[in-house]
Amino acid sequence: MSDDTKTEHPFPASKVRLDKWLWAARFFKTRSLAKQAIEGGKVHYNGARSKVSKEVDIGAKLTIRAGWDEKEVEVIALSEQRRGATEAQLLYTETEASIARRAAEADQRKAFKGLGLTQKERPNKKQRRQIHRFKQIQHD
Repeated sequence: MSDDTKTEHPFPASKVRLDKWLWAARFFKTRSLAKQAIEGGKVHYNGARSKVSKEVDIGAKLTIRAGWDEKEVEVIALSEQRRGATEAQLLYTETEASIARRAAEADQRKAFKGLGLTQKERPNKKQRRQIHRFKQIQHD
């Protein structure tokens, strides 16, 4: 075989574990974080929970929940090596529906934050008093 007929793929791996692929695609900083996410049910492979050692196939659909966001991606290449962010983005494509949903949810979170409503915080003393007054007015 001559050098002209060889086409070198940038990601030559043929079999890759799910945790390794998620780490290489830069969804998680470490493989152990990827493992915890998979075991915790935050990563779904073709619509179902899977094991850390699951072999990733090209064309597989992954649903990855991290923080507030949930991404739906399709695997288009395999890699065991973690590289730069631009090369990691060549491993997958995010679905259009996922991009639109994440943008809408981000806008909604910004709107809630602008109103002073946050989902994580408990009401402070002043807000509790206002809630109690409001409830008393409703009952009277």
